[in-house]
Parts: sequence; structure tokens; C-alpha cells
Amino acid sequence: MTEQRNVLGGPLDLCSTDPLTGYLRDGCCTTGPENPLRHTVCAIMTSAFIEFQASVGNDLTTIRPDLRFPGLVPGDRWCVIAAKWFEAYEAGVACPVVLSATNEATLEIVPLSALLEHAVDRPAV
Repeated sequence: MTEQRNVLGGPLDLCSTDPLTGYLRDGCCTTGPENPLRHTVCAIMTSAFIEFQASVGNDLTTIRPDLRFPGLVPGDRWCVIAAKWFEAYEAGVACPVVLSATNEATLEIVPLSALLEHAVDRPAV
């Protein structure tokens, strides 16, 4: 799918095709100059995360056809902005993440230890 790497150093896996995610709507949390906000964390939506995002002005539920944004519900996987995920982490409402589908560029903003705390695919030690 992409030559970009995940936070564990492996190939970047698909995050979601239903709903179709990624800044480029390619299903992956790829990044580059066209994605300055870094939609790089493959997150699994929870009610608490969605509600927190709404409280800080990031509406994740309203459908936006102009942005090819379907509106999200708990259980959806979505490439979220790394800084927004970290803000939720610091507030105690981080949602689960898929490390294999989270872009390594996330590590410039979010410590790996925080991601590991919420990983659904935590590597064996």
C-alpha cells in the first residue's frame, strides 16, 4: 500500500476502508507535505474520545461530503490528528490505537509509551 513505516518500524498497514480513512482517503495514515496536521494515528473511536473532541472544537460526528468525511461512531477506525489524540491522552480519554497502522511520523508528537498504553496490537516483550 505504502512505503511509509509504522511506529514499530514495520510497513504501514491499512487503517480502514469502511469508513474510508486517511488524509488522502486511501485507507492508510500516510503523511507528507500535503498533510501538515499529521492525520497519522490509526485510532478506534470511543464515545469518550468523540465527546472530548467535540468539547475542544473537533466535531467527529457531522457528515461532511465536501471533505469526504462520513461522520464517525464508536468502533470506527480513523486516522486522527496526532496532536488531537495526544491532547485526549493527556486528558485521560485517549481511544485505542492500532500500532501497525499508525504512521511513524506520529512519534514526533506522541511518545511511543503513550501509544503502547492504548494499543490493541501491543507487541510481545
